[in-house]
Amino acid sequence: MITKFQVAYRNLLRKKMRTLLTLVGIMLSSWVLVSLLGFNRGYERSLNHDIENMGYQLMVMAKGCPYEAATMMLQGGTGLRYIDQTMVDSIAKEPEVDKITPILMQAFFDPNKGDGGGIAGYYGVDPATFPGMKPFFRFRQGGWFRDETAAEAVMGYEAAELEQREVGDMIIVPEKNVTLKVVGILERTGTQDDGTIFVPLKTLQKIAATDKITTIGIKLKKDADSAKLEAELYKLPDVQVVSFTQVKQTIMKLISTARVMVFSVAVIAILIAMVGVVNTILMSVLEQQQEIGILKTMGAMPGDIFRLVWTETLIFCGCGGVAGIGLAFVLARMTDILMRRILPYAPGGGLVAIDLRLALLTLTVIVTVGLASGIYPAWKAGRVRPLESIRSDGR
Repeated sequence: MITKFQVAYRNLLRKKMRTLLTLVGIMLSSWVLVSLLGFNRGYERSLNHDIENMGYQLMVMAKGCPYEAATMMLQGGTGLRYIDQTMVDSIAKEPEVDKITPILMQAFFDPNKGDGGGIAGYYGVDPATFPGMKPFFRFRQGGWFRDETAAEAVMGYEAAELEQREVGDMIIVPEKNVTLKVVGILERTGTQDDGTIFVPLKTLQKIAATDKITTIGIKLKKDADSAKLEAELYKLPDVQVVSFTQVKQTIMKLISTARVMVFSVAVIAILIAMVGVVNTILMSVLEQQQEIGILKTMGAMPGDIFRLVWTETLIFCGCGGVAGIGLAFVLARMTDILMRRILPYAPGGGLVAIDLRLALLTLTVIVTVGLASGIYPAWKAGRVRPLESIRSDGR
């Protein structure tokens, strides 16, 4: 027994090229939609991951643009200016502070890094306080420094892979010609820490010929009043307080603005694809008026014809949606790379997160909109008058 799906499928194959072009339109629109939804989820997840892995919620640095400073921090760059290290003790006395650590960031030009050279990022950290701020760090080899003045280094996973270093090897600080011994290599974290080289704070201060620091990282106590602490920190002379919660909100607002524009393009693409569906199904109905008339003379009701034509729409949208979602999965990595080129300060980790739940949501949207667009052609098919359609010979 031939089902309505088989009949609908055969009807679509009558005009193969027209059917193919319509399917391509649906496929591309579903690909754009699921990729944008995946980017929205992936970007926020990666940003949250980077901020949480900073190990602290507040940063104190010399006055400047706080969001630019935070972005540079997330990207492993240097701070804007130096601040006095004595400020650490005064901040540590605040009741909302749980842990605090001083950091000196330095960037040196390494002519052997990549094509034409590159920047090597060094973090001068306090061995007594910094490891406690990063409890999620795991070592692939070795461990932290022996003491606060040791000529030693702990390398992030990618930094060690790039320079092909193992524990016990020696590295040279670019521009300074200072030799450090590698005592630890971290496991991959998926953050900017992977490309960083950590050095005892006093050692890096000696290398950089300064007794100052660039940043103070602050971890708050549970249920601490962040706003109250920020107000107190702003009383300190010539400092800027950066809250990563505020940074996240600001970045997400900027991304949301761009996302609205891109989603508008996606909606237009879907509407154009649905116009193609309406055109294809309507043309199919006009070409099959004689067959529809014969079916009605054999006892088919308008509702039967309506469901038959609607089935064609369902096949269109279902196949096109599945193909587009499959394309999104295949090209997810390429989309990630493209987004990173467009967004110079993208967080670490995957920017496009597509899973089964998101795929089903996209397919539901495509099929629902498609079926809605197929109502008119299906209704028109159900209204065909048998005798007139047979006499007109499909014209």
